[in-house]
Amino acid sequence: MTTENQNYEPYTQPGIAGVVSDWAADKQAFDMPWGKLMMWIFLLSDTFIFSIFLTSYMTVRMSATDAWPNASEVFALEIFGVHMPLILIAIMTFILITSSGTMAMAVNMAYRGDKKKAIWFIVATAAFGASFVGMQAFEWTKLIVDHGIRPWGNPEGAAQFGSVFFMVTGFHGMHVTGGVIYLLWVARRLANGYYDGKSLEIVEIAGLYWHFVDLVWVFIFAFYYLW
Repeated sequence: MTTENQNYEPYTQPGIAGVVSDWAADKQAFDMPWGKLMMWIFLLSDTFIFSIFLTSYMTVRMSATDAWPNASEVFALEIFGVHMPLILIAIMTFILITSSGTMAMAVNMAYRGDKKKAIWFIVATAAFGASFVGMQAFEWTKLIVDHGIRPWGNPEGAAQFGSVFFMVTGFHGMHVTGGVIYLLWVARRLANGYYDGKSLEIVEIAGLYWHFVDLVWVFIFAFYYLW
């Protein structure tokens, strides 16, 4: 018998009795912490929700009888007299992608045991997220005030444009806002020494959530703003 096989108990109960015995013994196939498993399950459920939203958006857009507004023009800005399509959206996308990098560095520093740098990278990630939400609030204000777009109407074309936009971006914005609060809570606990002497896997768990939020935005950016 090899050394690897010596670490396991011999299989002595075949049939149904063996299945029941293994199940009752709480055997573990993968060494995954409970918190990380729950985060993966939550992200899986959220994936279904965002998939339904994006699928509904594509269905509504392809079946709309009125003209669908040109996103490049609706979300354009005039900067120093220069007409710049999608400039704000491009900056928002760049900010979220950058925040994924700072979050990855936070996880790396946490597992290296450098708590101070991990905290700073988490705070930087939260700052990027807060700036994203602030820009989204500006975007919403511009659509509501300057263009008169509402969830129930749109003077510039298909009425569904406003309802889909506010639903999808609003739901994603709630996730970003929740992520910012979550990251600051983790950073505060790290700074207070709550996790001293414990595993810092909480940073990786927070990172899973943040990377998911960033990935969802990439799909929103591609399907809603570029299509």
